[in-house]
Amino acid sequence: MTGATGPDERAPPFGTGRRIRGRAVWAVALFTAAVPPAAVALGIAHMTEDATNVARPLALGFWLLGFAFALAAAAPTLRYWDLLPSATRWLGALPLLSVSLFLSLAMIVVLFVQP
Repeated sequence: MTGATGPDERAPPFGTGRRIRGRAVWAVALFTAAVPPAAVALGIAHMTEDATNVARPLALGFWLLGFAFALAAAAPTLRYWDLLPSATRWLGALPLLSVSLFLSLAMIVVLFVQP
């Protein structure tokens, strides 16, 4: 937005919303791409005693890349939270929120559910 005196200081930089949306979509896509290798790795771990399991590092790699994109989407989202439209706010924040929820649930299961 431009005012009578120049650019509005309250507006986020041009293209911020587009970058947030792109990073959030990539985060979700990479988290989704990590699911099939994780399922294969889980099946291989229980069915064979093969020490070379390529699926597990592949799943971890996809998940870590998704986490990096989720952080990259969350940083400008939190920085310009009040200035962004509500749809862009939540799209930028939800990948990181879902990761933190997943990790919290995993910690609860590991700590309180004894085999």
